[in-house]
Amino acid sequence: MRIAEIFRSIQGEGRLTGVDSVFVRTSGCNLRCRYCDTPYTSWSPEGEDLSVSEILEKVSETTSPLPLGEGPGVRASSNAASAHIVLTGGEPMLFAELIPLTAALSEREYHITVETAGTLYLPVACDLMSISPKLSNSTPPPELDPRWTWRHTINRHAPEVIRRLLAEYDCQLKFVVDCPDDYREIEEYLAEFTKVEPSRVMLMPQGVEAEVLAEKAVWLEPYCADRGFTFCPRRQIEWFGAQRGT
Repeated sequence: MRIAEIFRSIQGEGRLTGVDSVFVRTSGCNLRCRYCDTPYTSWSPEGEDLSVSEILEKVSETTSPLPLGEGPGVRASSNAASAHIVLTGGEPMLFAELIPLTAALSEREYHITVETAGTLYLPVACDLMSISPKLSNSTPPPELDPRWTWRHTINRHAPEVIRRLLAEYDCQLKFVVDCPDDYREIEEYLAEFTKVEPSRVMLMPQGVEAEVLAEKAVWLEPYCADRGFTFCPRRQIEWFGAQRGT
């Protein structure tokens, strides 16, 4: 698997916000979101090819107990070992090696979150499937790259994959919201599937600056409260800013 980075930090999004976690970020993606905040895993992928055993060794080193306050991205850690692993990207479901990797992590009794766009399926071991479906607001403009405008458009929505993930895993659905016009698309999207508990639907403002996120929260948070959705602020931006290793 091509790995961009492995680091310990605090989960800033979703149900496990605030939990000390180790992130394994794969490099490579089948989509090209215009607002991608990890372009080093998509538009310009970088990293090193590691075997499953090499990844497990690095994870073991990174999850080991830390002296208080030490470690990249750690702000509220204790000297306890981290028990939560987040497999993210890029798109981790691109790699068949994710199957033996998650099996091995599960055997070691880690809690496993897989962060995916929900366009690809693998039978992985997973405690929380964190699906971030891509709305039309994610499509890159033709002037950026016309080939990816087309490829992204036809690949970003795979309802058969979403249905299978919802049926087989404990899931949360995280939508990136750019403006109130996105509301209708989200509701049309959810209508395609068997009823999803509203609290499992998380709406997250688009942006990589705390000020921008706060501005969008003004209209997004009340909408979530009205619909019974979960408002999902990007806490890692508030805590650390938009930087790698957090």
